[in-house]
Amino acid sequence: MTPMTFAERLEPPIDAAERPMLEGWLDYHRETLVVKCSGLTDAQLREASVPPSSFTLLGLVRHLAEVERFWFREILAGEELPVLYSTEEDPDADFTVSETTTWAETEAVWRAETAAARESAAAFGLDDLSKGLGSSGKPFNLRWIYTHMIEEYARHNGHADLVRERVDGATGV
Repeated sequence: MTPMTFAERLEPPIDAAERPMLEGWLDYHRETLVVKCSGLTDAQLREASVPPSSFTLLGLVRHLAEVERFWFREILAGEELPVLYSTEEDPDADFTVSETTTWAETEAVWRAETAAARESAAAFGLDDLSKGLGSSGKPFNLRWIYTHMIEEYARHNGHADLVRERVDGATGV
């Protein structure tokens, strides 16, 4: 069993104001994902959870990079950006990894998207509406986006728990 190494994860203080609380919990869950991937080789990070499923830890990080880009840059800030991985022909391409997909490359893209997400969010108040619209044709406020992203990461960190245990037996965190 490979032990997980711990990235810097700070829980928000229990008496934080709303915005620092939301940002703190989102950052906590972002770094939890990194912990789930730590200590593994690229080959282990590409290992499918339960064949025939192609769900991998690297694919999950790629997916969350795309989710960060979508919610904070495309929806919140209204930027028109090319897709990172997914296409109309293959909407799940973010989860697809090849033998050449590496942690270094994947983490760099994910970290760049989380940094860009923080920068986009900094220009908005919690009640400010997004410049872009969702599929309903309506905007979202930043509070909703933060709450959704915390839910997105928490749910996927549960998936990452199971994949990590399948890959090397490590549990926890």
